[in-house]
Amino acid sequence: MPLNNSLNSIKNIYERHHANKDRRGFSILEKERGALLKQYIGVGKKILDIGCRDGSLTKYYIVGNKVLGVDIDSDLLNDALNNLGIEIMVMDLNGEWNELGDRKFDVIVAGEVLEHLYYPENILNKIKKHLNTNGIFIGSVPNAFSLKNRFRYLFGTKKYTPLEDPTHINQFSYNEIDNLLSKHFNRVNIAGLGKYKFLAKPLPNFFAFDIFFICKNE
Repeated sequence: MPLNNSLNSIKNIYERHHANKDRRGFSILEKERGALLKQYIGVGKKILDIGCRDGSLTKYYIVGNKVLGVDIDSDLLNDALNNLGIEIMVMDLNGEWNELGDRKFDVIVAGEVLEHLYYPENILNKIKKHLNTNGIFIGSVPNAFSLKNRFRYLFGTKKYTPLEDPTHINQFSYNEIDNLLSKHFNRVNIAGLGKYKFLAKPLPNFFAFDIFFICKNE
């Protein structure tokens, strides 16, 4: 399949998916994740927001920072441009990232993105390539193997689990995302988020609904 046709196919899939799911102005655990992103990013940063969509999380840390929002869905990206005034770029994150050239960033954000991408190892190599020295990689993924989800799988259903989303190519447990990130960064901090956060702290594998990470090489 020619490259342009492949890009258009992926673009159409995500535009239909976002439209069908009414994804405008919606983000899982938005306030909780948004507050953490704002806290750990700070100000005075040059930021690459991959999987930006309409900027529903970007708005929490845009003040005092310069943000480039990247996504395959040009429709939602235009919302981010119009609502937040950020720089935008339509790009297939599964591609080579040639559109970025040699640009470097202080922070790369991936909020609920890695589960949508093929070959996470390759994606992390590209992320490191575009991070400044002492830059941070920050984001989150769903915990596909929480205790609640495991019971659903046991009874043969994927409804209300991350497996229900057809655009989720990869499924992560707490340990899996920790091991993956630790291969590429020598400092990885991970926290469990969600309704049972008080239980997610001692037992994140079982009780975290979402897994929030901050990574850095020092």
